[in-house]
Amino acid sequence: MTAERDDEQSGPAAGLLVVVAVPAEAEAVRRGLGEGAPVEVLAAGVGPAAAAAGTAVALARGRFRLVLSAGIAGGFAPAAPIGSLVVADALVAADLGAETPEGFADVTELGFGTVRHAVPGGVVELLAAATGGAVGEVLTVSTVTGSASRAEQLRARHPRALAEAMEGFGVAEAAARFGLAAGELRAVSNTVGPRDRAAWRIGEALAALERAFAALPVSRLLQEV
Repeated sequence: MTAERDDEQSGPAAGLLVVVAVPAEAEAVRRGLGEGAPVEVLAAGVGPAAAAAGTAVALARGRFRLVLSAGIAGGFAPAAPIGSLVVADALVAADLGAETPEGFADVTELGFGTVRHAVPGGVVELLAAATGGAVGEVLTVSTVTGSASRAEQLRARHPRALAEAMEGFGVAEAAARFGLAAGELRAVSNTVGPRDRAAWRIGEALAALERAFAALPVSRLLQEV
C-alpha cells in the first residue's frame, strides 16, 4: 500500500529527509550541512523497525522529495576500511527470511516480498562523486555481526556488500510507501567480523560523516529526483 501524498499538506518543505539512528550521528550530519540547507535530520532510533516508523511519521507530516539513511557502519574488509565512506546502490535486508534445510532463504525467495531497494543511478553517482565514497550494497541487519563465520556467510550471499548497518532497509520501506526514492550514505567505524570494541573508531567515522555532508550536493540531488 502506498500512502497518498498531498503537495499542499502542512509541514516543513525540507526537500531532503536524512534519517540516522542516534543523536551523535544527527549532530555530525547537521555540522556538515551547516545553516540553511533544505534538509530535515531525524534521529529515529536503532534498528529497522524504529527507522521505518520514524521515517513514516516524518514523511506523513512533511513534504520531501528524497530520503537518505545515514550514519556509521561496519565495513567489509578490505573494500571498505575504517574511516572510509560507502554509498549504497541498493539497500538490502540481509537477515529477513527463514532458515531451511538447504540454508537461509530470504523473503523474496520464499515469495513473501522484497529484501532489496535499488537507489536511482543519478543519486548514486552524485553522492559518490561528491563524497568519494565507494559504491556497493549496504546490508541491513537486526543483529550486528560478531564473528568471522557470520561475516563470511554474509559476503557469500552478498558479494557486492561493502557495509552493514541496522536502519537502511527500514528507511527505504517507509519511503517506498510514500512513492519516494531512498539512498544510503555510511561512514565506516569498524570492520565487520569478530566483535572488538577496542578497534572501533567511532570518532573518526563521525568526522568522515560530517565531511561527507559538508560536500553533499543537496540541490542537485533534489533535482535528480
